[in-house]
Amino acid sequence: MSRIGKKGILIGDKIEAQLNAGRLSIKGPKGTLERDFRSDISITIDGKNISLSPIKETNQTRALWGTYASHIKNMLKGVNEGFEKKLILEGVGYKSQVTGDKLVLALGFSHPVEVPIPAGLSVKAEKNALTIVGVDKELVGSFSEPYKGKGFRYHDEVVRRKQGKKSV
Repeated sequence: MSRIGKKGILIGDKIEAQLNAGRLSIKGPKGTLERDFRSDISITIDGKNISLSPIKETNQTRALWGTYASHIKNMLKGVNEGFEKKLILEGVGYKSQVTGDKLVLALGFSHPVEVPIPAGLSVKAEKNALTIVGVDKELVGSFSEPYKGKGFRYHDEVVRRKQGKKSV
């Protein structure tokens, strides 16, 4: 039994939710999100409350029950408040700038690295800080994922490195 899935999910005042053939559409002040859900979990919208329940009791549906509840909560929070990640770029000569719909990074290579910014995200580059804002938590998180603790790190993250070998 899923403790997260058992609880009802409250829809805010400025948010509209619709379910059509397994596709949940949530519209709010920040934008619109849509997501497909499998038919193993029954999703019902009663006024300003969303409830989930498994159709069959299997291990997979028990796992999906809480996962789907978390996805719906993230969708509601995204269209109401939005999500934001801050990254810090560390390194001598490392620079970042936004030109059009691309993020241009100078990371010590012989050429600048151009990363296309996905639709639905806005990126601001200020000195050595990047701010990524969007309504989809999954998209914001996947675009802002740092690489091996080298160069980029999250704003509130402390990178701990192992001590190297000592020569005797």
